[in-house]
Amino acid sequence: MATMTSALVLVAALGCGLIAGVFYAFSTFVMKALARRPPAEGIAAMQSINVVVLNPWFLAPFLGTGLVGAAAAVTALLAAQPAATASAIAGALLYIVGTLWVTIGRNVPRNNALARLAPHEPASAAYWERYVAEWTWWNHVRTGAALAAAILFSLALIV
Repeated sequence: MATMTSALVLVAALGCGLIAGVFYAFSTFVMKALARRPPAEGIAAMQSINVVVLNPWFLAPFLGTGLVGAAAAVTALLAAQPAATASAIAGALLYIVGTLWVTIGRNVPRNNALARLAPHEPASAAYWERYVAEWTWWNHVRTGAALAAAILFSLALIV
């Protein structure tokens, strides 16, 4: 595998692993901790998280990994190494669809609905219970997709 392709695949693998770790933390303890709080507290905390997460330290690796992964897939294709190319393309598609698309299509709409709630209103508590279950389920999907993409990019480096 050419040096440029190897570098892109390595960065994509690391980016996928980093994002998988962030999502894993939310799936395994952050959402559980928020769900244990009274609904108004959990809602307010998650509303704050959803504002604070929109920063360059998160967005650069989150979005950048998709771009680097796509570039890695293209350069692997041009390098004409079938096994590495297949892994890189699969990793890029899995990250883009399973992580970016799921975030935009499933988690963000729920975050937007949560942002419109007044935490102390009784109707908000009912939405919060559904939000935690649905948001966390889709977060599990994102976690698995990012982790699987990291594995596929890593395989592209060693085949």
